[in-house]
Amino acid sequence: MKYLPAILALLNSFSLFGQLPEVVSGKIVRITPSELQSTYLRSRSVDVWLPEGYDTTKKYAVLYMHDGQQLFDGKTTFNKQEWGVDENMSELIRTGKIKETIVVGIWNTPDRRLEYYPAKAFNYLSKPWQDSLRKDVNLSGNEKPKSDAYLKYIVYELKPYIDKNFSTRSDQANTYIGGSSMGGLISLYALCEFPKVFGGAICISTHWPSSVFRNEPQIADAMLKYMRKKLPKAKKHKIYFDFGTTTLDAWYEPYQRKADDIMRKKKYDSTLWKTRKFEGAAHDENAWHSRLPIPLSFMLAP
Repeated sequence: MKYLPAILALLNSFSLFGQLPEVVSGKIVRITPSELQSTYLRSRSVDVWLPEGYDTTKKYAVLYMHDGQQLFDGKTTFNKQEWGVDENMSELIRTGKIKETIVVGIWNTPDRRLEYYPAKAFNYLSKPWQDSLRKDVNLSGNEKPKSDAYLKYIVYELKPYIDKNFSTRSDQANTYIGGSSMGGLISLYALCEFPKVFGGAICISTHWPSSVFRNEPQIADAMLKYMRKKLPKAKKHKIYFDFGTTTLDAWYEPYQRKADDIMRKKKYDSTLWKTRKFEGAAHDENAWHSRLPIPLSFMLAP
């Protein structure tokens, strides 16, 4: 059990050895590690989904999503599940419920948990709890999480590449970020660290405890302390949270309620923030697939 998360991340990073996912609608363009090398951390593939009828004479909003291998095609994923991003986005665009948007699926790597755990939240932990979390996320010695480097990769390397090579609206109001589990944590962290870059964050099944072995309030509270200090006051940013009630999601409600209190104190109202609870929903792509239209419709409303 000790090495299971690392093994799963490694399997996920191969994604059937790089097979291009098939999509129901639109088109996938893959950016390989050789095409976009990072100076901040290990390079990885990126799958860019272009909506049906993509037209370079128009400009598109951009949604950056983590765990890019899992987004489009269950036949190419390690667990045979997918988010169904292409079919959900296509239907919402077709019916006018969201604006025309490109999705940038950033592959994870075997360093997934190191890259997705918010580094500055780590600073709110006492040394014994830092040491405890280091064991859970495979940090050695006095090493710290790599999330600051991961965000620099997105903001300073990936985003400029996307804006140069695709027809995008590059402003904050049309730039979004989202993910699930620890992908939810890093999405919230991205909005807090780069509020002038990202206009909204989709945080699905946000994994507040960070560890997959134990539900530790002390670790979750460190992220909440960071959020209390760094979350931008309500103005232009939109944030979506949700959680289920089974498997890992069964841990989340007490922490999400504390996060909701922070949102209220920062004066976020229903036009800028939503939190949803899904009874019986598990912590997997099938669950996220089924409810993805809800955060997309909220975040990307035309």
